[in-house]
Amino acid sequence: MPSHEQLSAQLNQEATGYSLEELTPESPGSTLAAARELLFEYGHFVASQENVASFCYGTLEQEAIALPKSYIEQGGGAILAFAGNQPAGFVAWRSLANPALSHAWELKRLWLRPNARGLGIGRALIQAVINRAMAAQKSAILLDTEPQSMASAYQLYQKMNFNECAAYNGRPLPGIVYMCRNL
Repeated sequence: MPSHEQLSAQLNQEATGYSLEELTPESPGSTLAAARELLFEYGHFVASQENVASFCYGTLEQEAIALPKSYIEQGGGAILAFAGNQPAGFVAWRSLANPALSHAWELKRLWLRPNARGLGIGRALIQAVINRAMAAQKSAILLDTEPQSMASAYQLYQKMNFNECAAYNGRPLPGIVYMCRNL
């Protein structure tokens, strides 16, 4: 039986005209192509940011080409958001290689097209990952972000009870903030 929070999210999605679709290897080619396009938009945005370009673009092309296997093979997945019938947003998650973090997932590549911002889609994408993490008995979600150029995402993370934490994926990078939400 769905929880009150899940029913509320479903009603909110219906009322606002957006929907979420988890990507699978059986997803239609057009759906995977739309997800790749959103990932590349995210990558172009990141590459255009003075403070961000070096922190996450390296593996993005390989991730996009192998969607969704690139995340599934890392113990995670990916979700595509639609506003009406138009691709509007993307998020992915994965397990971390560090055995000490086997209790956690890492939230990756949250991206919304500018015309889809402010509709609750970003919150819904993050909540969908949180719901999956809880169902998978994970106890935390980790992420990294750059608050200056990704201010809206940073504020949303804070509103959704993510707190700053120590770097969890190697040495800290200048300007990058690491965050955690305990579940």
